[in-house]
Amino acid sequence: MNFLAHLYLSGADPKVKIGNFIGDFVKGRNLSEQFEAGIVKGIALHREIDAFTDRHPVVRESKIRLRPKYRHYSPVIIDVFYDHFLAANWANYSDQLLADFARDSYNTLEKYQALLPDQVNQMLPYMIKGNWLVGYSQVEGIHRALSGMARRTPYESKMEEATADLQLYYSEFQDEFDRFFPELKEFATQWIATNR
Repeated sequence: MNFLAHLYLSGADPKVKIGNFIGDFVKGRNLSEQFEAGIVKGIALHREIDAFTDRHPVVRESKIRLRPKYRHYSPVIIDVFYDHFLAANWANYSDQLLADFARDSYNTLEKYQALLPDQVNQMLPYMIKGNWLVGYSQVEGIHRALSGMARRTPYESKMEEATADLQLYYSEFQDEFDRFFPELKEFATQWIATNR
């Protein structure tokens, strides 16, 4: 899953939210030497969400559709596609408006900016200015996200072309997201509850 889903699945604790958000930017296992407990819990949650997603058979269906063209970048693209379906169907998952959730999330990230890895701090102003979380609700926002990722990858990924596949197979990806995401939400909720 990508930024929006990780923030959404974090629950109410802001430090868990920070940890879940920065999970891709933190390496290693000695996390308690680097971060306080709430952030460590968020990073662990991030890793559990990624593992659950990677092994889920429905997500595999989505990835297989893209693999011939995008190869090992297909999981990255699916993460972004799934953020699109979460954003586009936000009212099915939250009583809070997406714009309000995004604003609250940006405020939390800015409040804890001193705890964020350098790479996240470099990205954050662009994320806020471009309102990425709300932008994911539109195909154009997904195109911008994937094009930016394509520019930053050292190898040719063709990710900038992936929104054509999103539009071509939109109903299939939507169906797969709809089958998968409630299971992921339940998994994350249970994980938070049992890892206090």
